[in-house]
Amino acid sequence: MGQTLKTFSALAIGALIQGLGMGLFLFPHHIPSGGAAGVAVINEYFWNIPHGWSLWLVNVPLLFAAVKFLGTGSAVKTIFAVTVTSLTVDLIGLVLPAPISIPWVDLVFGACLFGIGVGILFRNGASSGGMAILAQMFAKWFSQPPGRMMFWINGVIFVVTAFVVGWWIFLFAIVTQWLGTKVLDLVYNGQLTIVKLRKALQM
Repeated sequence: MGQTLKTFSALAIGALIQGLGMGLFLFPHHIPSGGAAGVAVINEYFWNIPHGWSLWLVNVPLLFAAVKFLGTGSAVKTIFAVTVTSLTVDLIGLVLPAPISIPWVDLVFGACLFGIGVGILFRNGASSGGMAILAQMFAKWFSQPPGRMMFWINGVIFVVTAFVVGWWIFLFAIVTQWLGTKVLDLVYNGQLTIVKLRKALQM
């Protein structure tokens, strides 16, 4: 029971960090952090559907895949993480009327928070949802870092998003994905932790 509570507490923290990165820094500029986020950007752009709701609805069919390929435990953890992230994004959308800063500055902060959050989720047996579910499957099959897998999967969806919103979105999305997945792999491999970050800042 204690281990389960510890795991879900870590998942809540990871999902919250991911949601903060997306809601505070990326979505206000229509920058998708990944494939599902790209679909959410398109839905908000055309039909004014809140990003959080889109994220949750897009993930439903992929969560069925998670049950089959990643196991029931991972699927339950992913549903929990996706719900926390979606709620965080929607709450931020209600109170944040405009972007915090210019796109490139917000991109860096958003990508780093996204990578940290997803890395925490991966380390605790969950997925961030969306294309991250496919990334975890491919990572298992091909013995590759999940961040690298997610980068290539999402690239295709970014092209589609760019056709809808504008080609500048493609550039922002690719840079976000590159930086976010680099941070993700550092966290996932244990090369970036709170303790190590604190020591680095003290030097």
